[in-house]
Amino acid sequence: MKTKIGGKELIEEAAELIRKGEVVAFPTETVYGLGADAFNAEAVAKIFKAKGRPADNPLIVHLFSKDQLNKVAKDIPEEAYILIDIFTPGPLTLILNKHPDIPSITTSGLNTVGIRFPNNELARMLLSKSNTPIAAPSANISGRLSPTTGQAVYEDMDGKIPMILDGGKSQVGIESTVLDLTKKPYTILRPGAISASMLVPYLLEVKNFKGEVKVAASPGMKYQHYAPKCICVGAKLQDRAIMHYKKIANDKCNRPVIIGNLNFIKDLPVNIETLSLGDSVEECMSSFFDTLRYAEKKYNYIILQNFGDFPDFFSLNNRIEKATSHIIV
Repeated sequence: MKTKIGGKELIEEAAELIRKGEVVAFPTETVYGLGADAFNAEAVAKIFKAKGRPADNPLIVHLFSKDQLNKVAKDIPEEAYILIDIFTPGPLTLILNKHPDIPSITTSGLNTVGIRFPNNELARMLLSKSNTPIAAPSANISGRLSPTTGQAVYEDMDGKIPMILDGGKSQVGIESTVLDLTKKPYTILRPGAISASMLVPYLLEVKNFKGEVKVAASPGMKYQHYAPKCICVGAKLQDRAIMHYKKIANDKCNRPVIIGNLNFIKDLPVNIETLSLGDSVEECMSSFFDTLRYAEKKYNYIILQNFGDFPDFFSLNNRIEKATSHIIV
């Protein structure tokens, strides 16, 4: 299969592919998605095949407007409409009770469905012109780094899907916040740019999920995610990162690098290779996956800053801990 990649000029063709039961990668403000008609079980199966995705890892259904909500969900609580009005279109996914018309494969057999309204021009154009909700996980090989550019999608999906809509770099840079509204207390299953503190004024109580995952109600919970191709470990302290770097660099076969925010990598010895994620939490989130994709090509050992208990970096640290398999040096 030859994979076509392009921008707005391909939107009509992309929508036609969705309507015909094919898979199209498209940009969102979080990361790129790998989309198919959410109501077409055979089309959704092509997503799982292209990614090598486990069958018990549910997909998120992307919507264009609130008019589509009752087609994919039922028994929708009033809080859902409040959050949709305030936070969407944007990086918030809501877990609701599934409408019977949504095929089992889309939700991995669950009676719940994740829905969101992406805030990206090309994504919204595709949803509008396809005239159907689109099920889409991130557009990468399962377990790998999420893609935030069309080129990153191409690296993983060339020859596996017919088309990639390239809309430039994703702004947010990490996946959406996933909030379970099917039972109280309402729980964030996957942290993202919209934090619990931002949701509390409208829900009174919100908690972040903790504990063992037996059945994944949300993507990003059960399986290893966000893993570079090379060894990747975490470091909370700068001096520990330096010590470990020097130990690893003693073997001339190793090409290590330290990755962190500006404060973490400043003043490091000039003979230590570093990559900056940026200064603010927004900059660090936006550059995170791109930086790791660059690093895995140039280096073979990554020492990645772990932000520990810094609340502003909670969502990013969720990805860091998965990328490093929770290993701290």
